[in-house]
Amino acid sequence: MEEALAAAAAARDAGEVPVGALIVRGAQVLSRAGNRTVRDQDATGHAEMLAIRAASAALGRWRLDGCTLYVTLEPCAMCAGAIVLARLDRVVFGAWDDKAGMAGSVGDLLRHPRLNHRPQVAGGVLEAECGATLREFFAERRRSDFVDTPPASG
Repeated sequence: MEEALAAAAAARDAGEVPVGALIVRGAQVLSRAGNRTVRDQDATGHAEMLAIRAASAALGRWRLDGCTLYVTLEPCAMCAGAIVLARLDRVVFGAWDDKAGMAGSVGDLLRHPRLNHRPQVAGGVLEAECGATLREFFAERRRSDFVDTPPASG
């Protein structure tokens, strides 16, 4: 999770929402990524999606059985769907996402009983650190928006 936090910090430094992801198979790191939605102008540029693509390329196959995804924020619906389709064995995430999380917060797509694949899920790993990274980012954004916004006239 600490490596995923480092990827989140790199995303933050590039002006992205600080979410980082890492996919490992045994002791081998297959991929690591941070959000790139702003830089790439791509709504699918979430850290999990990028890490899945890179891990698939590293293995030369789309099925990621035997792999674990570490991510600093509970996956959204898009990412949860990709995780299920990629057949990841395990998902470990840091902060819960009460607005969009699909591993237990808003819904639980990862463990939906009607799906043919359900990865093991562990949430709240380094939750304080992962949550603080996001809270600090958005607090700074709010301060910057306030300072950069001219006063209303009238």
